[in-house]
Amino acid sequence: MSEIENIVAVQAVARPAPRASHRAGLRVIATYEIIKTVCLLLVAAVAFHLDREQNFERLVHWLEHLSLSDSNGLRWQMVSMLQEFGPSRFVAVGLVALGYAVLFGIEGVGLLLGKYWAEWFTVIATASLIPIELYETLHRFGWLKLAALVGNVAIVVYLVRVALQTRETRRVAAHARTH
Repeated sequence: MSEIENIVAVQAVARPAPRASHRAGLRVIATYEIIKTVCLLLVAAVAFHLDREQNFERLVHWLEHLSLSDSNGLRWQMVSMLQEFGPSRFVAVGLVALGYAVLFGIEGVGLLLGKYWAEWFTVIATASLIPIELYETLHRFGWLKLAALVGNVAIVVYLVRVALQTRETRRVAAHARTH
């Protein structure tokens, strides 16, 4: 082994692995993904429940007779939107919610288990939704939409940095083992 290779090998051993120092960040992201999974599973369950005409009519009836003095306009907008939407479309909403729940669940569990592929899987899945979130934020601004957009951009940047550091650490360790 050359002197430079020895120095690199010693530095790789002496320095804590970036993976260990990022474990807390990965846990936070994994927890966020699992919370999204649970919420989407609830949305899917409600949507599949509302696809039945009787349950749908019960919800509309309940909203029509709900006594809310401050949010009367919002309530009637919701009733109108539900009636236009109809019960049959809730199956599609349930399937989409279920699909995203599976995606976010895979991301969350993979990150919790410390799987390298989960970092890139989350990057790809999250980054693919950023253009849609950006469009939505620009055309129908909302603080919650902006917060979700900023949060997802931060997650992508963070995970790319972690994944690239992990790759570099693995390459240095493999190089040190072979020499």
